Amino acid sequence: MRRSTLLSPAVVPAVIVPLAILAALGTFSTASHAQQPRPVTPRGPLDAQEQNNIAVFRRVSPSVVHITTLSQQRDFFSRNVTEVPSGTGSGFFWDEQGHIVTNFHVIRGASAAKVTLSDQSSFDARLVGVDPDRDLAVLRITAPRERLLPVPMGSSRELLVGQTVYAIGNPFGLDQTLTRGIVSALNREIESLTQRTIRNAIQTDAAINPGNSGGPLLDSAGRLIGVNTSIFSPSGGSNGIGFAIPADEVNRVVPQLIQHGRVIRPALGLTAGTEQLRQVLRLPKGVVLIGLQAGGAAQRAGLKPFMRGRDGRIVGGDVITAVNGTPVSDLDTLLNELEERQIGEKITLTVWNGGKTRQVQAQLTSD
Repeated sequence: MRRSTLLSPAVVPAVIVPLAILAALGTFSTASHAQQPRPVTPRGPLDAQEQNNIAVFRRVSPSVVHITTLSQQRDFFSRNVTEVPSGTGSGFFWDEQGHIVTNFHVIRGASAAKVTLSDQSSFDARLVGVDPDRDLAVLRITAPRERLLPVPMGSSRELLVGQTVYAIGNPFGLDQTLTRGIVSALNREIESLTQRTIRNAIQTDAAINPGNSGGPLLDSAGRLIGVNTSIFSPSGGSNGIGFAIPADEVNRVVPQLIQHGRVIRPALGLTAGTEQLRQVLRLPKGVVLIGLQAGGAAQRAGLKPFMRGRDGRIVGGDVITAVNGTPVSDLDTLLNELEERQIGEKITLTVWNGGKTRQVQAQLTSD
């Protein structure tokens, strides 16, 4: 029997047609419907927290600035000196005269600085004053009055753990960034670049990343309660522990920087020995005097420094162990105690010498 050349249905080769072609030929009846944008589901009004977030940002963000620091660089071949960007940070308007508060470490070592406002206008800034011990600095720009919008002033003394806080700044150079968190802890101590202790610092979990430094920390009313200054992070990024210089300290320091270019502090006029010296001499905790300023408060009060005799041996002197009854363990704690006083104020020093303790009256002078 002659075989047929027709293939049976069971062995007909399969033909694969792309879905896109089938859809174009109208094979799927629902294709035209699937290509239409989905309707938007209406939402209700924003909740109270969201509305406050938006309100605070809109109200305060025009007061926050982006700071770009410049440093001089000399070309190897031409020897020409140019200024190149060296770092960025944040700041905010303090008053209507164009004064801007930021961190000292933001502008440290810079030869110049430029300030960019929220409307992206840029101005050259001049340095007014610095307080490295409190990591604060003041710049000033000349700009139209309507652009100089100071941040409303608050108080850090009234804060409670758990309050909502906002940070506005320029992390990683990204302008006008808002983060929200709470006051995680109060009365923290952080160290400045000069290794002085900044007391009563505010701890917050609001994200504070590089570039946020110098920006404002705000309460839920949009008032200044601190200046963002540092984070505790092995990686260098925000991990939920940020710190801010308390607003009450800022409000004490900044007016002096504007008026004098520095902070004029009450002083005793003394030079202190190192902790190593204190331990070697087996002296009690306190401030070991190794030098006195001529005519200073400590010299006028009759205090005596440690010194070397003609034979090279150390002659015993005084160790200040308390101020007005408050113990001082080192120079840092002594200076912090003095900063709570006024120039011309009389204080009582507890002084140790040779195993005996006495009380000495001293009248503070300026540093």
